[in-house]
This record gives sequence, C-alpha cells and structure tokens, in this order.
Amino acid sequence: AASDVYKRQILERSGVPVVPRPTVPAGTELLLDGLIGYGLTGAPTGRVADAIAAVAAAACPVVSLDVPSGIDGTSGEAPGPHVTADTTVTLALVKTGLLTAHGRRAAGTLLLADIGVPPSLYAAMGRPDAAVPFFGRADIVMVPDA
Repeated sequence: AASDVYKRQILERSGVPVVPRPTVPAGTELLLDGLIGYGLTGAPTGRVADAIAAVAAAACPVVSLDVPSGIDGTSGEAPGPHVTADTTVTLALVKTGLLTAHGRRAAGTLLLADIGVPPSLYAAMGRPDAAVPFFGRADIVMVPDA
C-alpha cells in the first residue's frame, strides 16, 4: 500500500535500517518485546508475526512489556505465533491471561509495575484495595507463582 511505502521512506531517511524480514542481530544481549500488548485481537499477521517469530527464535533473554506479544491478555491463549519471555513487566494489575497455565509459562518471571493509577480508579473497578497490597513499599513487585 502507498502508506507502507511512505512509512518505509520516512524510516530510511531517518537512518533506520529496514530489512525485508525482521531479524535479531547476532550479539544481541537483551530484547525488549513491546510489539503487541494487552490489545491483541486474533492471531498476529504480516510483519508483526514475522517480528514475533524472530524474537521467539532469538538466543538472548527477552523482557516483555505488559503481555508477551501474541498472548491474549484476558484468556492467556496464543491464537498464533507468540513470544515466550524470560521476564514480563505487566502494568497496573496482573492481566488474567497471565495467571493461566499457558500465559504464565509465556510470561516467565512476572513483575507488576505501578504506573500511577489513582486509588479512585481501582475503586471504580470494584478493586479499592488492589494497589495497597501490591505497591505499599515498591514501584515494581514480583508476582508469586500460584
């Protein structure tokens, strides 16, 4: 599509290397996965699916942001290719899908990060005490295995 050509030209003019198929360069020490987060609907396709496959095949540790790419944050299922992270830093509340067997395996070590959600919002969601046990003394806490 014309918009893809335009986006590619912007990247190339900015000095960003554009490769035909996403790859992880040799010697990469750590990957930060933020390709798809909580908003996944259906199986990843196209270049995003290719990027997920490249991350999944990488020989270095992977840290996923919020939810490993390709994992449904609500169900924990993977409708297509997905990342299996060494560590996942999920935000505000643990996503229900990360508490399922498959979601938990894909997440690796699960950390919960405080992103400043006001207590009134937790209360509006019916979780008035949600932030207190998690973030009483820290901005990031480890979620224990169930």
